[in-house]
Amino acid sequence: MAQVIVKVNGKPYSVGCEDGQERHLTEIARLFDEQVRQVGQDVGQLGDTRLFLMGALLLADELADTRMRLSHAQNELARSQTEQSKVEIKAVAALEHAARKIEKLATG
Repeated sequence: MAQVIVKVNGKPYSVGCEDGQERHLTEIARLFDEQVRQVGQDVGQLGDTRLFLMGALLLADELADTRMRLSHAQNELARSQTEQSKVEIKAVAALEHAARKIEKLATG
C-alpha cells in the first residue's frame, strides 16, 4: 500500500492508497482542496471539520447532479436507439418489398 501526502486547506495529510493510484489520489485531493478553500473564502474559516464537511457536501451535490444528468442522457440514448431500430426495421421491410417487386418485374 502506497502513502501519499496531500495538502488540504494548507495542511498536509498522509493518506494510504493502492499502489499505482497515487496520481489519482493526488488529483482528487486537489479537487477537494479547491472546494474547501472556496468554502473558506465564501463563509470564512470555520475550522477544518466544518470546512471539510461543507466541501464534502458540495462535492456530493455535484456528484448527485452529474448522476442525474447521466441518467437523463442514458434514457435519451435508449430512446434514440429504440427509434433507430424502428427506422432500420422499416428500411429493411421497404427494401424487401422493393426486391420482391423487382423480382416480379424481372420474371413477369
